[in-house]
Amino acid sequence: MAAAQRGDGVAFDELVRRHTATMYRVAFRILADRAEAEDAVQEAWVSAWRSLNRFRGDAAPTTWLYRVVTNAALGQVRRRRAVPMDVSDESMDHLIADDGTGNPEGHAVRSEEADLVHRAIATLEPSQRVPLVLREFEGMSYEEIAEVLEVNTAALRSRLHRARLALLAKLEEMRRG
Repeated sequence: MAAAQRGDGVAFDELVRRHTATMYRVAFRILADRAEAEDAVQEAWVSAWRSLNRFRGDAAPTTWLYRVVTNAALGQVRRRRAVPMDVSDESMDHLIADDGTGNPEGHAVRSEEADLVHRAIATLEPSQRVPLVLREFEGMSYEEIAEVLEVNTAALRSRLHRARLALLAKLEEMRRG
């Protein structure tokens, strides 16, 4: 990061190489649209390049990059506020990994359940969806997420609690039909 801040393009390229897949995963889980996630990641990298001088080192570079891509994805959400999210089976397929058991029936059930969870998450408000994605899918600590979202940990815990309740309610509703 320090080399990239000094204008070293090779160092910045290395950051891009190391973190693009994670940034895309976060953006996709927020946006549930491949093209929009790709746009958000590209926007995030442009923003990161332009604001490298503002990275103070208070946070880990990855935390800073999570903040940048989250902000880019939320910007996409704001721009399309009135358009409902399309979370088709096809759009989620690349996020559902095979567990390696070789049990196609078990994999199909897990894939179906994972798809249901992803569709339910997509219905949450961004203020609930983002911390839930960062915590449950990216495994970030409460402190890291609070830093990314620029809120205190108490506020974050409250958002996560509301998000989990909303997710459970939506899953129940979707299962009933």
